[in-house]
Amino acid sequence: MSEDNVVYIGNKPVMNYVLAVVTQMNNGTPEVTLKARGRAISRAVDVAEIVRNKFILDAELGSIAISTEEVSNNEGTNSNVSAIEILLNKG
Repeated sequence: MSEDNVVYIGNKPVMNYVLAVVTQMNNGTPEVTLKARGRAISRAVDVAEIVRNKFILDAELGSIAISTEEVSNNEGTNSNVSAIEILLNKG
């Protein structure tokens, strides 16, 4: 899997990420991976559902992987952050 077909979900509005996924799929990319951590996980799920139900009706969910990543913060301590990867396949 190349990094070209990965959309990193952050704090922007949901439709920004939906547009990124739809654009990639319309340009011929057969699968796109959504990656999110922490509070952005629910936004990643929203993006996947909006793409599947409103824009690309033949898009299917591929694998969904969940994990925990260790992130160091400013105080020098580490904290665990949940992460998710959602694979969307076109038709």
